Amino acid sequence: MTAVRRSSQPDALPPSVALAFAPLHKRALGMAVGLATGLSIFLMTAIVLLRGTEADGINLWPLAAYFAGYSPSWPGALIGFGWGCVVGFVGGWFVAFCRNLVIAVSLFLIRTRSELNENRDFLDHI
Repeated sequence: MTAVRRSSQPDALPPSVALAFAPLHKRALGMAVGLATGLSIFLMTAIVLLRGTEADGINLWPLAAYFAGYSPSWPGALIGFGWGCVVGFVGGWFVAFCRNLVIAVSLFLIRTRSELNENRDFLDHI
């Protein structure tokens, strides 16, 4: 019986699979989430200020408990934008970091199991 010889170089991955396992850029995702969060806080505050009434049930005062200096006013909208950018950046960076870590650990485990299965019977060939 002849043994099947496996190539030491695996075939290249299709581009869609390589893209799915590519690491996320932490700073880029942090900036994107930060700007989106900052803009959403600014726009929420601006909409409440432009409407001029708080009878609609939109209450932004709880944000003042989390963001120092924030208030539902135009200067508070700018402060909220700044805090939203900071909080969003940290959140986006952390999500990208965790995703990259999980993908790296998963690929390491899959590769290690594959190599162990490939070399499981190496003593039988001696």
